[in-house]
Amino acid sequence: MSYDAIVAGAGIIGASCAVHLARAGLRVLVLDRAAGPGAGSTGRATGGFRAQFATAINIQLSLLAREALRRFRDDTGVDPGFQPVGYLWLASSEAELAALRAAHALQQREGLAEARMVARDDIAALNPAIATAGLVGAAWCPTDGVLRPLEMLRGYLETAARLGVEIRWNESILAIGTGAVTTSRGTYATGLVVNAAGAWAAPLAKLAGLELPVAPLRRQVAITEPATLPVTTPLTIWLDDGFHFRVRDDRVLLLRPTPGDPDPWSDRVDPAWLDAIAETAARRIPALRVPLDRQRAWAGLYEQSPDDHALLGFLPGARMLFVNGSSGHGVMHAPALGLLAAEIAVHGQARSLDVHALRPSRFADGQPIRGSALL
Repeated sequence: MSYDAIVAGAGIIGASCAVHLARAGLRVLVLDRAAGPGAGSTGRATGGFRAQFATAINIQLSLLAREALRRFRDDTGVDPGFQPVGYLWLASSEAELAALRAAHALQQREGLAEARMVARDDIAALNPAIATAGLVGAAWCPTDGVLRPLEMLRGYLETAARLGVEIRWNESILAIGTGAVTTSRGTYATGLVVNAAGAWAAPLAKLAGLELPVAPLRRQVAITEPATLPVTTPLTIWLDDGFHFRVRDDRVLLLRPTPGDPDPWSDRVDPAWLDAIAETAARRIPALRVPLDRQRAWAGLYEQSPDDHALLGFLPGARMLFVNGSSGHGVMHAPALGLLAAEIAVHGQARSLDVHALRPSRFADGQPIRGSALL
């Protein structure tokens, strides 16, 4: 069998790539070693969406993706669950507040006009559930919000199937050669392989003799028993340690990064981490007043790049198109990255956005993207 493009990975980025490649007229095959949709990082994502970033390229990706999200139901027939409940970034020091102000100025220059800075005394009006003692100010954007990753994935996969994309589950890629991909079930001719394997992108690249600076990073998620916080509660983040929470299905999801994880591939949730996040939640969200549902806690993988930004494009001389390394922003940026990847595949360059900053060779070039790892 012969295909114009083979997409490795049927998570949300691979599915978005497949849709956009098919819309461009390419014959596409999607391969995934899992038994079905949502078995990888997409199914474990918490579903935040924001344009409040500290680098121009991430702001631009978000604005492009947001327009696609607003059209998503019309384009796919599936409601992505996008709710603009807002993102509220909290500063506990003058240094953190200065970082938020600098990011805000950049956001304004990039066209995120509705984002604004918030004085300490006004924070409680935006989120009455939290304790404001010790806070010095905040940044707020009402058009940021939350979405449902698995519904987005379903929308893309169903649309891809309608467009004639072949999607094959339980099929592992074993070798990638010149003009062909060999799997656990056969060999397929193709002129292009799209690496959308997420946290597993580097091992896949090695099959083509390529080195890719993408590594897994475990993120743990705690969930409460049913709570009474309103669904309009903004996704709220403390800048000092990255602790944040959102409401989903009448429960509250609680997250905080775990630096120096000794076992990044693990899907286990540490009991000590749960104890610590429960204590933090009690201090910072006094209105919550419900315990954790410890049996429902989960862990998933980020696809981390050295500068916390996506990789998009070809390495010099290679015919593997990289769309990975999003470092926790894959779901929110999937609509944009899939479109841009298809433009690169068909036209040789992206047309909707200048993505030179995201080229995979930037690290070898000594030009990583500079910006806050969290914001």
